[in-house]
Amino acid sequence: MPGRSVSKQTLSRLPAYLHYLQSLPEEAGRYISATAVAEALGLNDVVVRKDLAAVSSSGRPKVGYVRAKLIGELEHFLGYDNTQDAILVGAGKLGRALLSYDVFPQYGLNILAGFDIDPPEGLEEGGKKILPMEKLPNLCRRMKVRIGIITVPGESAQEVCDRLTSSGILAVWNFSNVHLSVPEGVLVQNENMAVSLAILSNHLKERFSTK
Repeated sequence: MPGRSVSKQTLSRLPAYLHYLQSLPEEAGRYISATAVAEALGLNDVVVRKDLAAVSSSGRPKVGYVRAKLIGELEHFLGYDNTQDAILVGAGKLGRALLSYDVFPQYGLNILAGFDIDPPEGLEEGGKKILPMEKLPNLCRRMKVRIGIITVPGESAQEVCDRLTSSGILAVWNFSNVHLSVPEGVLVQNENMAVSLAILSNHLKERFSTK
């Protein structure tokens, strides 16, 4: 069986492979090759072959992978078949949108509830309760929640992060625009929209400057 440790670059590509494989119609056939995946996604076939070999040993030369089996192996490696509970802090527009996003369970993420400062009693979004912050520590410890999602303004993000980690959170999905300091052993995944927009804008600038 291949080693279970992969680079961040490989890990970032695996969801795209899985999504592509899942999107193929039944008539696409039983087998799929790394070359076919690479061509469909515009990637180097050597890179795709190495990535898939890191999570699956079932590929056969000149035949490829059994598509259904490869889908299962990717889902297992990415943890999509082992749902993780999470809580979200910040019930603004972005937070409410994430609470309503019903595709997360397909990726192994179940948001139990949202939290905010003094929300109206009975407030819900996407069928998820939005609770006051004072209830966060008890829920996290009682439900053994390990993932926290931060969608508060930057000036409040570190304080929220501190409350999350002191409540047992070990992985933070950070949608704020600030760098967070966390204890050793806690992972922070930043989703910085400003960085993504800068990459898109720079791509367009380079594209049009060559014409």
